[in-house]
Amino acid sequence: MQIHDLPYPDPGVPDARSGPRFLWWLFRNQLGGQLKALAWGLLHFASVASLPFCVGAAVQAAVDRSGGRLALAGGLLALAGAGVAAGDTFLHRAAVTNWITAAARVQQLLGRKAAVLGSALTRRVAAGEVVAVSTGDVEKIGWFVEALSRFTAAAVTIVAVTVGLLVYQPALGVVVAVGLPVLALAVLPLLPQATRRADVQREKAGRATELASDTVAGLRVLRGIGGEDLFLDRYRRASQEVRHAAVRSARMWALIAAVQVLLPGLLLITVVWYGVRLAGDGRIDVGELVTVYSSVMLLTYPLRHFEEIAMAYSFSRPSARRAARVLSLERATDTAGTRAAEIPAGELYDPETGLCASSGLLTAVVCGDPDAAGRLAERLGGHAAQEGTSVLLGGVPLDELPLDSARTAVLVQDKDPVLLSGTLRELLDVPASGSVDPGAALEAAQCQDVLVALVQGSLGAEDPMDARITERGRSLSGGQRQRLALARSLVTDPEVLVLDEPTSAVDSHTEARIAEGVRGLRSGRTTVVFTSSPLLLDRADRVVFLHEGTVVAAGGHRELVRTEPRYRAVVTRETEEETASSAAHRADGAGRRTDEVPDVLEELETLEEIEETA
Repeated sequence: MQIHDLPYPDPGVPDARSGPRFLWWLFRNQLGGQLKALAWGLLHFASVASLPFCVGAAVQAAVDRSGGRLALAGGLLALAGAGVAAGDTFLHRAAVTNWITAAARVQQLLGRKAAVLGSALTRRVAAGEVVAVSTGDVEKIGWFVEALSRFTAAAVTIVAVTVGLLVYQPALGVVVAVGLPVLALAVLPLLPQATRRADVQREKAGRATELASDTVAGLRVLRGIGGEDLFLDRYRRASQEVRHAAVRSARMWALIAAVQVLLPGLLLITVVWYGVRLAGDGRIDVGELVTVYSSVMLLTYPLRHFEEIAMAYSFSRPSARRAARVLSLERATDTAGTRAAEIPAGELYDPETGLCASSGLLTAVVCGDPDAAGRLAERLGGHAAQEGTSVLLGGVPLDELPLDSARTAVLVQDKDPVLLSGTLRELLDVPASGSVDPGAALEAAQCQDVLVALVQGSLGAEDPMDARITERGRSLSGGQRQRLALARSLVTDPEVLVLDEPTSAVDSHTEARIAEGVRGLRSGRTTVVFTSSPLLLDRADRVVFLHEGTVVAAGGHRELVRTEPRYRAVVTRETEEETASSAAHRADGAGRRTDEVPDVLEELETLEEIEETA
């Protein structure tokens, strides 16, 4: 196990049943590194523990005026010093390697889980919590994993030194053997309270992170409605709660640290007082007293690892619990699939709603409920977040295909696509068939003004493809972000492209040109567009109308406007009173067919005028 091996080809399948189980799984998967750290730790602590014996032997040799034993003690002291230096150096290297490896493994697992869950992740876990787990929590998890081997080496050393003192000087060794367990266990009653305070601090910090993430994401909207100061005040209050919780937690850990200083001091005083009495009675030599005193003094160093492991576990346990909660999430379908990998082709059919998108045609879908439209769009891509009947592409259930094959066959662009930071060239560098040139995709999506804006906003970028896009495209307007996302989807050129409200943030003239561009570029390919825009609907080969989750009408846009009142109500935004009035007109008799829907005829004339202008 080396850092240069990261990232792992396969990070493994984590045990995410609980936080402690996840920590133990990480430890087992780094067993080689842990054993290496344990070996170097034993060398380091054993060398530290041997120093008092060497010093005691040297003092006794000086008292006895024995030059040979003094030289031997000096040689052993030099050897112990070399062991301390080598052990400390390589223990640090092994510990840091274990820490980074554990943190990197967790981040890799979280990244793969996010890729598998897709949009289902943020529906089930707050985005701020995911950020907190993948940043601060992974460091705390790595801290505990690497500290465990150092703690084991320290504990083994303490036991070995205690046994050695019992053999070397039984009278004082008994005092040390009784005192050391008391020192190690004295802080245990304080740990539950310290752990609870650490948990509260972690929870408040997670909520503050979520609030900060939401505030930053909606900063433009908040400024537009004058709510910026309100949300900043909320974040200030949340951050102050985190500060107070951190202070309360630090007080408890300070108390634990004080106990860890006070009790070893009392043990040293006891050893010196009793040892002086024994030396005065002639029961022990001066060298033996120096050896026992020095051993107890130096044992306070490995004893510190008891405090550290307690702190590491207290901080890492809630972090591991949050990580395990994210890693335990599963999709409603098996992403590995039950069929062999293939890219099917043909018509796209949803048995649940009856929606059928013919192969090679532009099908527009009108649904009065935007949330239901979003769920249907997700289901059309296969492997939806919620359980349900699988969509068929060319008769092949998409949910039974491996996730990669389903995503290659059907690409779904939701109504709020995300633009990652980087250059425009990097944005459009996506897995694609190669049949669609990025320039053609940008032209079809009407991105000419977007390219100009990107060049003007990027210093030294003469080629628009080298212009940089800020995080989530925040420097662009909503319509500009929407068009760039559409261009990215067009470059991919999937067998089936599903677009959910792709032009909701653009003006009517641009929308008309986008409709023509998409229709021309996707000629011969299956395209499904969820929209209620008359401009897009009028250019679709076929329009499907869904009401209460079921297809109730299909045909051309103008035909449906004249014959289906529920469709007309959605497309023209008629109120219930206007719909009832239209129904009353139709009930007057068949002889008045030419003027039964004057408002709709007026809408069609306006549509034609917009088309001519565009």
